[in-house]
Amino acid sequence: MVLENVDRYDPERTSNVGERAVVVGGSVAGLCAARVLADAFAEVVVVERDGIPETPRARDGAPQTSHPHAMLEAGRATIEDLFPGFGERVLAGGGLLIDAAREMRYFDGGDFLADGPERLPMYCASRALFEHAIRRGLDRTPSVSQRGNRAFTTYRTDDDGNVTGVEFRDEDGASGTLEADLVVDATGRTSRTPSWLEAEGYDPPAESSVEIDVTYSTIRVARPESVRHALVVPPDPPRTRGAAAIPIEDGQWEVILQGVHGDDAPTDREGLVAFAERFPVGEVAELVRDREWTSEGVHHYPFPASLRRHYDRLDRFPDGLVVTGDALASFNPIYGQGMSVAALDALLLHHALASGETDDLGPRFFDRAADVVDAVWNVAVGSDFEFEATTGPKPAGTDLFNRYVDRLVSTAHDDGRVTDAYYRVFRLEREPTSLLRPGVLWRVLAP
Repeated sequence: MVLENVDRYDPERTSNVGERAVVVGGSVAGLCAARVLADAFAEVVVVERDGIPETPRARDGAPQTSHPHAMLEAGRATIEDLFPGFGERVLAGGGLLIDAAREMRYFDGGDFLADGPERLPMYCASRALFEHAIRRGLDRTPSVSQRGNRAFTTYRTDDDGNVTGVEFRDEDGASGTLEADLVVDATGRTSRTPSWLEAEGYDPPAESSVEIDVTYSTIRVARPESVRHALVVPPDPPRTRGAAAIPIEDGQWEVILQGVHGDDAPTDREGLVAFAERFPVGEVAELVRDREWTSEGVHHYPFPASLRRHYDRLDRFPDGLVVTGDALASFNPIYGQGMSVAALDALLLHHALASGETDDLGPRFFDRAADVVDAVWNVAVGSDFEFEATTGPKPAGTDLFNRYVDRLVSTAHDDGRVTDAYYRVFRLEREPTSLLRPGVLWRVLAP
């Protein structure tokens, strides 16, 4: 399930089902969840372990915030629906709106992809600015409050095992509680919910883990205001290195270098320059070596594996609890799908709330969210299996589909319509099966 086959947000569909909902985690997944909960609960409280920043800045509890993030079309459209004026706030903060069809230089399969025939709008900004624009939009919903410097400790339950609230510690170490009709876990891939379920006598969700062993190193460099293109050079077997440069606010590029399966991205300037000089695209080295660095040092981040928790397969799950975002599934960040999947999760939570009360809300939401995760997981994990060193459960048909995509990419070097079809899948606008539609299939397989 992607943007083309999911109903858009409609606040009129939801009626009040409870007094208070609590969201644990104030990242994109938590903020989007809070917005849809505000249509169904008289009060929504977001509990975040970091302080709530008043300006765009990275949070200590989310080290990935210092690395480039893509706002794909499914995320852009959904977040615009949830938070009217989101795009204007991004642009007012210095972000850019580029045409990905012509202003994104995408090097794959040995050459750049041809420009597409239709405009593909894409916002470019730092993750901190994206979050800030969403947070300011949430501020316009008076029933939602954001409470920072509160570290979640555990869930509260009633005699039947249903979740009735959360316990936390504030910045002074004092314990606190919040009663709730619904709690949403948006704490990311380090979520404690699986271990809590097991301790409470429930089965924890089965997990699928696909080892890719990615490391990232990111710097910011000066960008002339008149230059606004993005550059993407994904890893391409046997090359285990990837790079991207995203134009962001304050006349900068965020430049990220990636290495998979032991080809670790360096953390020092000399090593990073040498790493960049081994790319088939000279602009990667030029950005790292010749541009003025505007960041202090190198931000480094390891990502060992894509992880999926199969909550949709559980026979029993407590009422009063939902799990969303990276706590549900986290994907190789190379593909930039995290924020957009978080927004789609919130949209599906909205539809689950609109179709009934809070009874069995978790299982009903998990069934819906599994369709989104399937679409993204098969693309991201399937691409990772182009490397022989990738381990884990391989989706059925991966090898055959990868061979087809290799030919599709080769065709896209000269055929902008094929480029357009390819981009729309990665932007989560269309299902991966759209690449097999007759108009695309004929272009790819024609002699």
